[in-house]
Amino acid sequence: MSDSALNSQDLNIEAAIEAVLFVASGPISLAQLTEATSRSHHEIEGSIRELERRYQSQHSGLRIQRHEGKVQLTTAPEMAPLVENFLGLEATARLSRAALETLAIIAYRQPITRPGIDAVRGVNSDGVLKSLLIKGLIQEVGRADTPGRPILYAITNDFLQQFGLNSLDDLPPFELLEQEGVSPEEQPLLKD
Repeated sequence: MSDSALNSQDLNIEAAIEAVLFVASGPISLAQLTEATSRSHHEIEGSIRELERRYQSQHSGLRIQRHEGKVQLTTAPEMAPLVENFLGLEATARLSRAALETLAIIAYRQPITRPGIDAVRGVNSDGVLKSLLIKGLIQEVGRADTPGRPILYAITNDFLQQFGLNSLDDLPPFELLEQEGVSPEEQPLLKD
């Protein structure tokens, strides 16, 4: 075991995780964090939950984002205008109603095929899917075991960042929206 691995045992586990997430170029798995910090999976998971709680309770400019078993350190959604201004970025282009509708369908029903999306929307979604793929908000995650083997789509980490979500668990419960009779225009993901 290297000196740095031995020394990581003496470090505060939350600080060690925070440091690794800060320098990571993208989302990393819990196994990678376990290996980097020489701590157990259980310790890593508990420490990540503690970081999430701390960031929320202290109104921090940082958040932990979870997706597909990986975690990433991101800026808080409410900091987006400040960060965009500092970096000289133009405001993010607005998505069309069709794009938002398609994203909501994919987010709640993933993985889903284009015919599945078309059935919910009632119109062809080829162009919208192509646009969302180019923007990196959705990805192809495989093929369905049905005739024709249609492509299955799911959301990406970029989707979570764009909408200020830490994970898909942050989406309002779909069943609740249906039970309360909330129209698509009133649902948070579908607002322009």
